[in-house]
Order: sequence, then structure tokens, then C-alpha cells
Amino acid sequence: MNIKKHIPNAITCLNLFSGCVAIWLAFRGEFGGALAAIFIAAAFDFCDGFAARLLKAYSPVGKELDSLADVVSFGLTPGVLVFTLLSYAQIPDFVRFAGFIIPVFSALRLAKFNLDTRQTNSFIGLPVPANAIFWGGAVFAFNEILINYWWLTLILAAVFSGLLVAEIPMFSLKIKGLAWKENKIQYIFLLGCIVLLAVFRLKSIPFFIVWYILFSVFTSLKLKNK
Repeated sequence: MNIKKHIPNAITCLNLFSGCVAIWLAFRGEFGGALAAIFIAAAFDFCDGFAARLLKAYSPVGKELDSLADVVSFGLTPGVLVFTLLSYAQIPDFVRFAGFIIPVFSALRLAKFNLDTRQTNSFIGLPVPANAIFWGGAVFAFNEILINYWWLTLILAAVFSGLLVAEIPMFSLKIKGLAWKENKIQYIFLLGCIVLLAVFRLKSIPFFIVWYILFSVFTSLKLKNK
């Protein structure tokens, strides 16, 4: 029995487990814990692909399992965060279910990703982990604002759901070696995140994703104009 071929799938399962914990914490209103669990799931999501490349342990099962884990950890989790957040607002009960458009569009985005051959080294549309990190950070840092201005939460849910399936090129954070020339975009992005972290501290997390989106659009337009 070749154990190493199962290592990436085991890591993916840890991603899924972390996502389930994040959902439980989100339903309880423990937004800081949910954010931490999202980051842990994202770390496992990065590591399973890295392990698969390192061990050359690719499999059709692994690809499907990865998408199923992601739709829970990075699709359902932010949906539950928004649902729980809206539960505290003075609005009709049925409005809170608007949060579940996030997992719906996340599933659509993952299905498109699995079939889109253009997304091998970059992305078309906002990656679901980035969307989950945005919502985890926003709900943790700005929950009072998002509750009081619940209409803003609904607008953001609609906008970010649209970004998941939008035909907008977005760069990958995978770094190839350490050379500046090959990783200039990634290094500039990371430098911007460091500045945001220095200025806003923990409240900077959702701004990381806004910065990622804006910088992706700018980079894409710059390449088109060359």
C-alpha cells in the first residue's frame, strides 16, 4: 500500500474538518474563532496542493475532494457568518437567508474552476478562500457596523458573490523561487498587506482582499495595454 499517495487527501480532509469547526463557531457568534478556523482551513488548502506536487500524488478523487472541502470551508462558512450576523439586525427573519447566496455562488465558482483550462496558473474570478477570508475578517472586525447597516452587508454579499463568477483575471499567490522578476506581482501585493497590517492591525484582514482585487484588476489592465 502506497501511503504517500493518500497524504494530500488527508490534508484536504483536515481542511474540511476545519471548515466544519468554523461553521459551528459562526453559528455560535464566535467570530474570532471562526476567522481563525478559516485561516487554518486555508493553510491546509494550500498544503494539500503543495503535498500533491511534491509527492506527485495527483488523483481524480483528490481533485473532487478538494472542491467538496472548499465549498464547505470557504463557501458555506461565510454564508453562515452573514446569516448569523443578520440575525442580530432588526430585519425580517427571511432577510437573513440572503447570506446563503454566498455558498451558492461559491459552488458555481468551484464548478467553473474545475472545467476552466485557463485557470492553471492564475484565476478568473475571486477565489473562494479569498472570499471566505474577506467575510471572516469583516464580520470579526466590523460586526457592529455590518449589523447596524445591514443593507450594506446585503450589498457586499451581492457584490462579492458576483466577483466569484466574474470574468476578471486575478493573479495567484504561488511564488516561483525567490527572484523579484518572476514574483514581482506577488511581492508587491505582500508589501501592500504589510502596510495595511501596520496601519489597521487585525482590522486590515478584509482590506487584504480588497487590495488583492484592485491590484489584480490593475495588473490585468496593464497587461492588456502592453
